[in-house]
Amino acid sequence: MIKVMLVDDQTLVLQGIKSLLSLSDKVEVVAEAQNGAKALEILSLRADIDIVLMDIRMPIKSGIEALGELPAEHSVPVIMLTTFDDHESVMQAIKAGAKGYLLKDVSLDTLVASIETVYQGNTLIQPAITESLIEGVTGKSVNFEAAPIPAPLSKRETEILRLMAAGCSNKEMADSLFRSEGTIKNQVSSILSKLGVRDRTRAVLKALELSII
Repeated sequence: MIKVMLVDDQTLVLQGIKSLLSLSDKVEVVAEAQNGAKALEILSLRADIDIVLMDIRMPIKSGIEALGELPAEHSVPVIMLTTFDDHESVMQAIKAGAKGYLLKDVSLDTLVASIETVYQGNTLIQPAITESLIEGVTGKSVNFEAAPIPAPLSKRETEILRLMAAGCSNKEMADSLFRSEGTIKNQVSSILSKLGVRDRTRAVLKALELSII
């Protein structure tokens, strides 16, 4: 049984999600909070929480703020739940360390499957949100194809992808990995080629969609 904490400032929404998850025999809601500050307090006191489902916009402390303040010793995977699908919020959530991002109108099956995916160490973002993000960034409509990666990424390339997802520049990645900027630039180009994308944003989104990072 996967133990979950729900964090949402709207009581009706919180109770609705709790009631929905009560229909599953794979997930158990063991804690609730109405804002990010309370969520951090609960997490500092409990070690039995496996996954946090957290609203992105709340008073006192937002979901993104709480995620950014989550200490390493309490690094519970967080799935952001929201009614908003704007690209700014998605990118902020990704950079803050969110492992998943779902709209609140998901079905029980999708929600439970998402919780299981993140619990197993993977990352997910609903395709509809991913498409919206790229449209917001590029101004162009896109359609994802469920095509496999043309070539597997090396361990170093996967590490670079994670740094790219965190918003690091080539220089920051070079300093972190003790490599030259030229080497990092070449590896980034290799990553784009292997993923079949044209820029870093699309590379990160494709990697998230395929659960590479």
